[in-house]
Amino acid sequence: MIIILMVVTASSFAGRSQNAAPDGRPIIRFVRNPDPAPEFHLKTLDGQPLALGNSQGKVVLLNFWATWCGPCRAEIPDLIALQTKYKDKLQIIGLVVDSDDDAEVRDIARNEGINYPIAISSDQVRVQYGGIAALPTLFVLDTQGRVVQKHIGLRNPALYEVEVRALLDLPVPVNVETFEDTGEIFLKHADRASELPGVDLSKLTTEQKSAVLRKFNAESCSCGCKYTLAQCRIWDHDCKVSKNRVGEIIDELTKAKAPLAEPMPASTEK
Repeated sequence: MIIILMVVTASSFAGRSQNAAPDGRPIIRFVRNPDPAPEFHLKTLDGQPLALGNSQGKVVLLNFWATWCGPCRAEIPDLIALQTKYKDKLQIIGLVVDSDDDAEVRDIARNEGINYPIAISSDQVRVQYGGIAALPTLFVLDTQGRVVQKHIGLRNPALYEVEVRALLDLPVPVNVETFEDTGEIFLKHADRASELPGVDLSKLTTEQKSAVLRKFNAESCSCGCKYTLAQCRIWDHDCKVSKNRVGEIIDELTKAKAPLAEPMPASTEK
């Protein structure tokens, strides 16, 4: 599997949207009806058991990263500082996706002074969290262990702190809004999406749009991802296989539904 590095600048502070509220304050968003985070049982670098359920009652930042990933390594100092500042109410967990070499990861953890648990992620955990197509990928969990947000790429550390504080009911200089997960957090909810990355549905009627979206969610992508076409478009915006296939489906449907040409009026000239 190819893992894409996505670097997001500090302008992404406002999270899923850079729009400001009418009062000028930035907006952060959490999932309206969040799903429980999939449980896992792993071993930390020092051999201790690591289970997500042990962090109940705390906000959790579940960080998938790799040793060779520059943006992943760049955010480590900020995560360390955040863990230190909110040590009693926050638990950061690092899951390494690129290496079976505990010694290599242990050296990095020691040299960086990482103060939160790290484990090598299993393939099963990666699948449960949507495949992890890009690095770093960070899931934000509320104190009830539910996934309320997902961030891909290097983010402004201030965003993480504001989200942590909001979930802890601490004062924050932002407005908090909610949204419905339409596949951005968990791909299983792609069937709720009314728009998909790289897919132009603007010229379709409401009926046509509903029909193609049903087709996108019923047909599997043949790129090897094992996802539906809709899920693949969300998971991998650059997949040419799913992009071409959804284009074909739109063309097939619009041509099939195209109205017949009106007959030319008979000439009245003699």
